[in-house]
Amino acid sequence: MTLNIENNIKKIEGIYPPPPTHMVGNGFKVHNFFPSGMHVTMDRMSPFFLMDYNSKITFPPSKIERGVGVHPHRGFETVTIAYHGKVEHHDSRGNHGIIGEGDVQWMTAGKGILHKEYHEKEFNEKGGLFQMVQLWVNLPSKDKMTTPKYQALEHKNMGKYVLPNDSGVVNIIAGEYNNVKGSAYTFSEINLFDVRLNEKAEIKLSFPEKFNTGILIIEGSVKVNGSEIAKVNNFVLFKNEGTDFVLEALEKSTILVLNGKPLNEPIATYGPFLMNTNQEIQQAIIDYNNGDFGYLED
Repeated sequence: MTLNIENNIKKIEGIYPPPPTHMVGNGFKVHNFFPSGMHVTMDRMSPFFLMDYNSKITFPPSKIERGVGVHPHRGFETVTIAYHGKVEHHDSRGNHGIIGEGDVQWMTAGKGILHKEYHEKEFNEKGGLFQMVQLWVNLPSKDKMTTPKYQALEHKNMGKYVLPNDSGVVNIIAGEYNNVKGSAYTFSEINLFDVRLNEKAEIKLSFPEKFNTGILIIEGSVKVNGSEIAKVNNFVLFKNEGTDFVLEALEKSTILVLNGKPLNEPIATYGPFLMNTNQEIQQAIIDYNNGDFGYLED
């Protein structure tokens, strides 16, 4: 029986199939659901600005490094979530990390950083199944020039809520679920959950009415609010009405839940920079050209 949400139901705005893929560097074959997708504008999922989804793909063994070379960022955070395969990170602040299945790396670009991401050496040489999500999380205007930082969020250390009746588990990357908190430090109100449901299991989620909410079906298929079905690799955008919705796994499923309080601030964007005004974009370019973002060997 579907859990009761009749009084405060959060209805679906749309269920969207994955957009056509494009390559980011030579190691990430992604569907960009927003902001360049047809259905979700650059502010509709604020504070999440971008979502690139590398759906399942098998990479053959390679001696050539796969990934994205050194590039700058300012004004936001990059969040990379690993489902299959391994990704390695280096940045100009001296941070280095490798993430595998269930792990997350959370880099705050802030006032400026250089970084590179690529397939971890051993994985690249052996090849194998690869599946990742990268999010860009916009920073509030007051925090855009914060000192860069890096958070390595290992799956084994994440906050976890085990659902009753062998239904599954909620891995809390950021925010809070049923009084269990995620370990990520965030600059705005965000809930980011990796939900694993067994077949026929249900979960009820409740968020503030005006917070932006969406889910990405990483694995399986899900019935939403007892009626509409979201298939694998689909993104579900919810209306900013009501608070509660129910997900029922029609088969064993993995769901990425994104929820956050909109920043409601002006957006100015140019390539790897995400600011509030065009003047700030121009200053970012000047600062980058002046070497203010540090140095990182390619």
